[in-house]
Amino acid sequence: MLGKLSPFILRSVEVVSYLFGLVLTVFFVTQLAQGEVQRRQDIAEFEEVLSAVGSGSGSTSPSSLSIDLSPETLPAPDTNLWAPGRIADYEASMQMDTSPVLGLLEVPSVGLKVPIYPSDSELNMDRGAGIIDGMSYPHELGNIGIAGHRDGYFRALKDVQVGDKLLLQTLSGPKQFTVDTRQIIEIDNLSVLQDTQNQTVTLVTCYPFYFVGHAPQRFIVTASLDITDVNQQ
Repeated sequence: MLGKLSPFILRSVEVVSYLFGLVLTVFFVTQLAQGEVQRRQDIAEFEEVLSAVGSGSGSTSPSSLSIDLSPETLPAPDTNLWAPGRIADYEASMQMDTSPVLGLLEVPSVGLKVPIYPSDSELNMDRGAGIIDGMSYPHELGNIGIAGHRDGYFRALKDVQVGDKLLLQTLSGPKQFTVDTRQIIEIDNLSVLQDTQNQTVTLVTCYPFYFVGHAPQRFIVTASLDITDVNQQ
């Protein structure tokens, strides 16, 4: 009797497993789509502020941001290089409220375009990149320290080269920087976070990029402000 039931039971288990996998796939796609809408909303918030500042109305205070959804603002994120766990964290972050966007970071040579949030909390970095506590904001002078996850958006930094252009959209207008150095440092080396007299950008992520567990080092990209027309606004 048991022998006759076994094929039926096995088939039932296969069908249930297939349906469960199908449900998970649909859930994953739905969550990713919802997450992308939220990320575009965050970027649209920032662009709304830029519009208000440019017209001489409104406030530059992050608390004054309002949402103006523009789906065409940013293409869907390419998560091919992302770790599965980071994708899950990204999706989860989209269900929570985060701080308003302070700027947009773009490195065209590696296809990176990411919103910048006012702190490097886990929630902010799951959704984009965050300003390192105590460092300058994108619209301020000094050393703008921006942190991101090595298995998320900032994994693209592994392909950055000296001389690449870095674009920073700020509350005071667009700024263009040139990558000066890329280096690997020990985790306790804080020299790269020191303030600078001129406006610079320091991108920080963990290293190695594909390390399993808590990465022992940091990958640093530094860029200096270009003296070009785009920065004279």
